Amino acid sequence: MEILSKRLRQLRREQDMTQKELAFLLHVQRTTIAGYETKNRHPQLDIIVSIADIFGVTTDYLLGRTDKKY
Repeated sequence: MEILSKRLRQLRREQDMTQKELAFLLHVQRTTIAGYETKNRHPQLDIIVSIADIFGVTTDYLLGRTDKKY
């Protein structure tokens, strides 16, 4: 899930969003987001879908199945 970690961090930074802000939107702790971004934690499917919705990208993009965001 290394690609997901990189893309999550990239998308969050592109939106000038803090880990705390994203955590609030996902109803998780900030440390959970930090874990996703450092590959220490792996989000469940429902969280991956929510992340895709928040950033307006596909789950395939987040998971590295495609390089097309939309």
